[in-house]
Amino acid sequence: MRCTARPDLQLCCAIGVVIMVGLLSSPVAAQFDTTRVASGLSAPIFATHAPGRPNSLFILERGGAIRILNKSTGLINPTPFLTIPDTDTFFEGGLLGLAFHPDFDTNGRFYVNLTTAPSVAGSALTTRIREYTVTDLINNPNIADPTPKEILSIPQPQGNHNGGWIGFSPTDGNNLYIMTGDGGSSNDSGTGHTTGSGNAQDLTNNLLGKALRIDIDGDDFLADNTRNYAIPTGAGGNPFVGITGDDEIWAYGLRNPFRASFDRQNGDLYIGDVGQGSREEIDFQPANSTGGENYGWRLREGDIATPSGGVGGPLPPGAVDPIYDYLSFGTGDFTGDSVTGGILYRGPVTELQGKYIFADFVDNHIWSFDPADPDNTVARINGDLTSNLGFINNIVAFGEDTAGNLYIVDIGGEIFRVGLLGDLNADGFVGIADLNIVLSHWNQTVTLGDRTQGDAAGTGDGFIGIEDLNVVLGNWNAGTSPGTPPPHTPTNIPEPATSLLFVGILGTLTPRPKKPPPRFTHPPHTSQRPITSPPGSTLLNQRTYPISTGSRQHKRA
Repeated sequence: MRCTARPDLQLCCAIGVVIMVGLLSSPVAAQFDTTRVASGLSAPIFATHAPGRPNSLFILERGGAIRILNKSTGLINPTPFLTIPDTDTFFEGGLLGLAFHPDFDTNGRFYVNLTTAPSVAGSALTTRIREYTVTDLINNPNIADPTPKEILSIPQPQGNHNGGWIGFSPTDGNNLYIMTGDGGSSNDSGTGHTTGSGNAQDLTNNLLGKALRIDIDGDDFLADNTRNYAIPTGAGGNPFVGITGDDEIWAYGLRNPFRASFDRQNGDLYIGDVGQGSREEIDFQPANSTGGENYGWRLREGDIATPSGGVGGPLPPGAVDPIYDYLSFGTGDFTGDSVTGGILYRGPVTELQGKYIFADFVDNHIWSFDPADPDNTVARINGDLTSNLGFINNIVAFGEDTAGNLYIVDIGGEIFRVGLLGDLNADGFVGIADLNIVLSHWNQTVTLGDRTQGDAAGTGDGFIGIEDLNVVLGNWNAGTSPGTPPPHTPTNIPEPATSLLFVGILGTLTPRPKKPPPRFTHPPHTSQRPITSPPGSTLLNQRTYPISTGSRQHKRA
C-alpha cells in the first residue's frame, strides 16, 4: 500500500513498510536502472575491478592513464592510479587492456596491454604486456609504482587489429590470457603477414591472431629481461607444447579480438571478434577446454567463407564456428559494423542473470542472449538501459565491479552502471546502507541524479525526499549475487542509528518544493558528434566522422 497524504504521514507509512519488509527471509526480484557514474573522461576504453577493492572501479583512458572511480563518493580520484607516458595512440593503438593479479590484494601486481612506438624497423607499433605494482597497499593504495616490468612484446605490422584484452580466468590460477589481432590491413595479407595462410592460421613464430596463455608467476627465459613469464606445461598445459606451434598459443584463427571476458561463475570464455565486412562474431570456449581451438580466420568470417580477397574457404578440420554472428553493413536492429564483446551477467539484477550482454560500437545497438540458444533468444535491449543522465553510444567495453554490477564504457567520455534500482552504494543489495544514504541527505538539494547522495527517483531532481525513499523501499531486500551469502543480516531491521534518524526526520520534515525537475535532452542519433575510429577500422586516429554517415566503408581496409 502506498501512502499519498501529507509527507509526514508518508514517512510514517514508510517506517511501517521498513519493519514489515525487514521480516522477509529471502531477496526479491527487482527492477534495475542505468546510471551515469562518470563523465568528462579522456577517451575511456575499459573498466574493471581489483581483488580486495570493492569500492573502486579502475578506468583506462586510451592516452595512457588509469583512473579510479570511488563508488562511495561518485568521484574520480584527482591523481591517476598510473600514467604510462610512452603510450602510442597511432591508428587503433593506445592503452587497451588491464587485469589485476588474482592475489593483487596481497602482492599489489597488475598488468596492462598497450602499444608503444615501433621497436622493429618496418612495423607500425609494438604491443607490450607489462607488469606494474602498488608497493604500499596499506598507506598508499591508490598510486602505483610507474616503473614497468616487461612481460612480452609483439611487433605490429600495421596500426590496426591490435586486439587489446587481457584477463585471468576465475578457474585457472595465475595464467594470464592475452588476445592479439592479426596485425592489421585486410584479408590478413600483405606486408608483415604470412604468405599463403595469413598470421592467424600460422602457428610457428607468430603470436598474431591468437589467444595466448602464459604463467605470470614463473620465468622460463631468465636470460631475456624482455620475456618474464613461463609456459604452462604438464597436465592442463598449453596445447602446442612439445609439438609444432608456438608454446604461448592457447587458441588461434582470430582477426581482431578487441574485447573478451570470462564468466566469473564458471570460467567460460567469450570472445568478441571484429569482422572485416560481412560478419561480426562472438566466439566461445568452455572452461574445461584444453585449448587449441581454431576460430577460422582468415578462411572464415563468422560462420561463412570469407567472401573477399580470395582467401575464404571451407571450415578447417577441427575449427569452431562462432556461437553467434550478425551481418555487417546491414540495416535494422540486428546488424552492425564493429562488435564489442561483452559480459556473461552474474550480478544482482534478476532479470539479467545468465544473459550474455554485448554491443556494436558503430550502430550503438546493445543486445543480450541466452548462451544455451543465442540465435533464438537474442534481443535488442537499448530501451531497458536508458540512462538517468547522458546518452550511451560508441561502446568500447563492458566491465564488472566486485558486486557484479555491469558497467558500459563510452569512448566519448562517459561510464554507465547497470544496477538494482535503489542500490545507491552499488554493493549489489538494497538495504540499510542505501536507506541511510537517503536519510543522511534528507530534505537536502544534491547533485542532480547523483545516486551516491540518495537521488534515486527516476532521472532525479536533485532533492532528497519521499520519492527517493520509496525507490529504496520498493526494492527492499533485493539483490545478492547467486552463490554468495547476503551482504547484510537477513532480518534487515533498522539499526538503532537509523531508527533515531527516522525520529529526527518526523520533527523536521518539510514538503518537497513544487517545481518541475530539470530536463536532460538527449542528443539525436544523427548528431554530428565526432568520434574516433572503431576497433577494426582503417581510419587514421585523428580522423573523425559523423554518426549519421550514410556510408560506412570507413571500417575495413
